[in-house]
Amino acid sequence: MIERNAIIDAHHHVWRLAKTPWLQGPPVPRIFGAYEPLRRDYTIEEYLAEARPCGVTKSVFVQVNVAPNEEVDEVAWVQSVADHTGFPHAITAFADLSAPDVADVLDRACAAGRVRAIRQQLHWHETPLYRFAQRPDIIKDAAWRRGLAEVARRRLAFELQVFAGQMDDAAALVRDFPDVTFILMHAGMLEDRSEAGWARWRTGMKQMAARSNVVTKISGLGTFERTCSVALWQPVIEETLEMFGAERCLFGSNFPIEKLWTSYAELIGVVRTCLDRCSAAELRAVLHDTAARVYGI
Repeated sequence: MIERNAIIDAHHHVWRLAKTPWLQGPPVPRIFGAYEPLRRDYTIEEYLAEARPCGVTKSVFVQVNVAPNEEVDEVAWVQSVADHTGFPHAITAFADLSAPDVADVLDRACAAGRVRAIRQQLHWHETPLYRFAQRPDIIKDAAWRRGLAEVARRRLAFELQVFAGQMDDAAALVRDFPDVTFILMHAGMLEDRSEAGWARWRTGMKQMAARSNVVTKISGLGTFERTCSVALWQPVIEETLEMFGAERCLFGSNFPIEKLWTSYAELIGVVRTCLDRCSAAELRAVLHDTAARVYGI
C-alpha cells in the first residue's frame, strides 16, 4: 500500500470571490448544480485543512476563469500563495489560444509563476447546461492551433477538456501535436450512463488512449451525478485504468467543486476503494508518480 503522505492532488482550485465573476451576481444553472456554498473566497488554508489530513503533500492549481485579461494576475497571485504556504507546487494557467497576443500572455504567465500547463475549456455538448465552449470544433481552427503551437514551444502541457462526442477531433489534434503532453480532463467526462452513452465514451477514450502523448485525470467524477460513491465511480476508474494504464492516470480532487456533495476524506476513501485491485506500483503511479512526471514536481 502506498504511504498516505505520497499523494499529489493534480487538480484543485483556490480563488478570490472578488476576482471570480462567474461566482458573483444572481445564480444561474451550471453543470455541477446549485453552487451557493462556493460563492465566497476559497483559500489555500481551507484546502490544506481538508487535504493534508488525507495525505496530500503536493498539489496542482488549475485556473478558475477570472475576469478577461486577468489571467496573468491570477498566476501571480497563486504563486504568491505558494511562496507563502508551499502550496500549490505547479500552476495550470488560462490562455485563449486563438487570441493574437497569446505568445505574450504565455510569456508573462510563465514569468509570473510556476506554470506547467495551460487550460482553455473546450467542452461543448448538445445539452446547453453542459456547454462551455461557443462551438464544438474550436480545436480545428488554424488560429487556435497556432496558439497551441506557442504552448508547445514553451514545453507546456495542455489540459484538454472535451466530451466523448468531440473526441474524434481531439484525437486528430493529439496526433498533429505529438510533442505536446495532453492531459485529458476528468476521465473523459462521462455524462451519459445509458448503454449508448457508455459506448460513445469508450470509443472516444480508446482513441485518446491510443496516443502516447495523452494522460488522463481521475477527477471530477461527481459532476453529473452530483455524488461520490464507489458504485458510480468504480466502473469509470477501472475502465480508464484498463485503457490508459496506471502510468498515464493521475488523481485530482476537483476541490472545492466536489465539496458541493462530498468531503475530501470521503472522496479519497472512495478513490482508494476503486483502486483496490491495483498493485502497489500502480497505486503509486495514479496517486503520485504520474502527476510528478507530467507537472515536473
